[in-house]
Amino acid sequence: MSFEKREVLVKITPAGTISLPIQFRKYIDLQKGDYVKVILENNHLIVRKAVIT
Repeated sequence: MSFEKREVLVKITPAGTISLPIQFRKYIDLQKGDYVKVILENNHLIVRKAVIT
């Protein structure tokens, strides 16, 4: 799969949530109800698909 745009501006809601853009969710096969890991590394947030066993 080709992936052209790697950066998208999203707004943080008053509740502190963000929406992951559809092209990102499709690229890493995220479905409604899936879990992600959020990692803070060198002043960057990294979001990774989590596997729950």
